[in-house]
Amino acid sequence: MKGFIDDANYFVSLLDEGTNLGDVIDNYVNEHTLTGKNAFFVGDLGKIVKKHSQWQNVVAQIKPFYTVKCNSTPAVLEILAALGTGFACSSKTEMALVQELGVSPENIIYISPCKQVSQIKYAAKVGVNIMTCDSEVELKKIARNHPNAKVLLHIATEDNTGDEEGNMKFGATLKNCRHILECAKELDVQIIGVKFHVSSACKESQVYVHALSDARCVFDMAGEFGFTMNILDIGGGFTGTEFQLEEVNHVISPLLDVYFPEGSGIKIIAEPGSYYVSSAFTLAVNIIAKEVVESDKFSSGEKTGSDEPAFVYYMNDGVYGSFASKLSEDLNTIPEVHKKYKDDEPLFTSSLWGPSCDELDHIVEKCLLPELNVGDWLIFDNMGADSLHEPSAFNDRQRPAIYYMMSFSDWYEMQDAGITSDTMKNFFFVPSCIQLSQEDSFSTEA
Repeated sequence: MKGFIDDANYFVSLLDEGTNLGDVIDNYVNEHTLTGKNAFFVGDLGKIVKKHSQWQNVVAQIKPFYTVKCNSTPAVLEILAALGTGFACSSKTEMALVQELGVSPENIIYISPCKQVSQIKYAAKVGVNIMTCDSEVELKKIARNHPNAKVLLHIATEDNTGDEEGNMKFGATLKNCRHILECAKELDVQIIGVKFHVSSACKESQVYVHALSDARCVFDMAGEFGFTMNILDIGGGFTGTEFQLEEVNHVISPLLDVYFPEGSGIKIIAEPGSYYVSSAFTLAVNIIAKEVVESDKFSSGEKTGSDEPAFVYYMNDGVYGSFASKLSEDLNTIPEVHKKYKDDEPLFTSSLWGPSCDELDHIVEKCLLPELNVGDWLIFDNMGADSLHEPSAFNDRQRPAIYYMMSFSDWYEMQDAGITSDTMKNFFFVPSCIQLSQEDSFSTEA
């Protein structure tokens, strides 16, 4: 059932009723304990299908263009292509991956804010015409290298999340939009729409109000220059919860009715990424080293007032591998101990590090765990976004295997949606051979 990122074919275990994600993880933990204790992923493709159904139920009027850089594993791309999503690509490699699946150029957007000339030329060669732009410099590159380009003007938002330091913000101000539109007219570049992006960290719904108002303003401004505008891209920032999706829809739906009403000829699209894949992948890592430290010296000398020891654990995966996103954002998952332990077993202040011994390779600064031993396993859920990349050359860490699964009920739901094994040409769906006793299974939240 094992599949690596560059596998041409993917074996997907179909789980019988009563077999769950926890059973699958338990099975592969046992296997890896005997064969080298390498880290591995379990991907529940059924969760991607469920996320798409949720999107269709809540915001059916908005077409999703999946952000490929979030998780570019071919299995994910193929299942999303079969579901009919578009794709938002940041590079030549991503465009090629998607087009190899037979996705038409009309369903691909080139969204890199800083484009290489060679990649603009590649987009022109393969017919990917829709792309984003937020400056005169980018516009001139596009004009020189892509005569058929259709540009979405990327506008800035008032996305004040309180975490702007270290984050680059892209998007043109309203004042600059007029100048860019003037340049586009002179350069004979087609402007066909507007894009904005609101971070998932933003909690202020008012940001959408201002962004949609500004987008309408740019649409009107573009009309003055004679451009025919027909696409509004509301970007990403969707966390994956149905509540957040409904909350966003509650804010934007009435505004779309006012500014971009049905029948106006404006196509509304979005760029969900982690929304689709975050919850679909779970990572299992192994403890490879352990250090006992004094509790009162734990965490930069902070006094805890306790005589209990604290533990520093080193895992066989870190920021130069599956936890790369930890370098730029907080970890959105809590480690779970795989082995069984008693409810009254003492918990100790613990810190989790990757294998590189680099000061940046700090995965969890402080958490409470029972005492672990070298060889024990930790489970991280919600690891499907920004984690399945090529390993860094920093060390010789082996790329984690990926094991795909899906419940029979999710498989039937896919078939009801018109997706069959004939549609999924690179997939082999096989009945699961996992047979676990009740005592051997453990509970992991799906």
